[in-house]
Amino acid sequence: MSTKLYVGNLDYSVTEEQLGELFAQAGKVTSAVVITDRYSGRSKGFGFVEMSSEEEAKKAIEAFNGKDFQERSMVVNEARPREPRDFQPGRGGGR
Repeated sequence: MSTKLYVGNLDYSVTEEQLGELFAQAGKVTSAVVITDRYSGRSKGFGFVEMSSEEEAKKAIEAFNGKDFQERSMVVNEARPREPRDFQPGRGGGR
């Protein structure tokens, strides 16, 4: 079963390809996504990497958490499930 990792404190120029190549050093990468601002398209400085097994995910956390990548110290840990958002009138997303 694959395990999704949160990767934070990324340089804004990091691409999904670079992120995937870096984490491939720890095992098989199922997917690598850099989160971008929906309006500007600019990176938000974090992303998610999905490793093909829990063992590879643990290896990636040990290898990359706190390590420098493009002159920034990465934060790598297991991703938490996305929390549901409550609808709040007047806060966009509606008519």
